Amino acid sequence: MRLISKKTILDFIARYPDTEQPLLTWHKEAKSANWSSPSDIKLKYPSASILNNNRVVFNLKGNNYRMIVRINYFSKIVWIRFIGTHSQYDKIDANNI
Repeated sequence: MRLISKKTILDFIARYPDTEQPLLTWHKEAKSANWSSPSDIKLKYPSASILNNNRVVFNLKGNNYRMIVRINYFSKIVWIRFIGTHSQYDKIDANNI
């Protein structure tokens, strides 16, 4: 998969250093993945939530943080739309971010 953008991850890690390991691990796994449908994601990440508009929510670090991505399965592109704390996540509309 092609991920856009790693800078978003690195910026978040700079603010929340405890997320470095889970985010870099996710990035490495996602880059080498070949997701063609939400079910492919659920095989690797059973706790991921599948939303409308090809969005997926990943729980990070014991669900203390959440990341929303939008995926174009045909083109194999993953856009990171949001990374934040659980309380920050609660203040957004995950289906439209």
